[in-house]
Amino acid sequence: MLFDAISGKLTLGSAIVSILACLVIIFLILPLHEWAHGFTANLLGDRTAKYSGRLTLNPISHVDLFGSICLLLFGFGWAKPVPVNPNNFKHPKIGMAITAAAGPISNLLAAIVGGIILNFVAVVFPQSYTMAMITGEGIIYYLILFLVNFISINVVLAAFNLIPIPPLDGSKVLFVCLPSRITNVIYRYEQYFILAIYALLLLGVLSGPLRIIQNALNTAVMWVAGLPFLPFT
Repeated sequence: MLFDAISGKLTLGSAIVSILACLVIIFLILPLHEWAHGFTANLLGDRTAKYSGRLTLNPISHVDLFGSICLLLFGFGWAKPVPVNPNNFKHPKIGMAITAAAGPISNLLAAIVGGIILNFVAVVFPQSYTMAMITGEGIIYYLILFLVNFISINVVLAAFNLIPIPPLDGSKVLFVCLPSRITNVIYRYEQYFILAIYALLLLGVLSGPLRIIQNALNTAVMWVAGLPFLPFT
């Protein structure tokens, strides 16, 4: 992201578009991700997010400064986690798993919407689309670049959150299969897992698994996004 712009890997126009895509993610999609957690928890009987004022799409309630900076710099980041009390669910583990899954699903749905718009441009304006990709210039090109960035970041966020390491959303889904005595121990030491994630990211250990998940999700997203246009291709 910004590192690519600073290092000269991106042109000024491409850098501006990439930053705009990040800002849309920060102020629209990250709040949507956290709202999805709160909304799902609320449906399942936990009103914690509602009572804490987090059942809203207002970015002021969700934006985390450090997470936003990381998104601008590295292409992935986070918002303030929505508080959830699994004890309020009828089935705590299942309720927590469904609530956790709602976040990555919201990112995938956002990516699919971006993919539909991208496919719409390609199908409705085929000549302009082709010319834009050849020349790398013009409004259509920067629209395509924005959508590609938008889709890519959402897929990265979904892939990252699906990694089954606490406190990421994927761990809550995994916990459905684990005995309570094990999950209780894991929750107790959750802060250490956060440090472990940072270390694994810095060492590049998570790069391989993330790439595999990301490629699979990106293929699925673009396939779903292309379904409405099959009669025209």
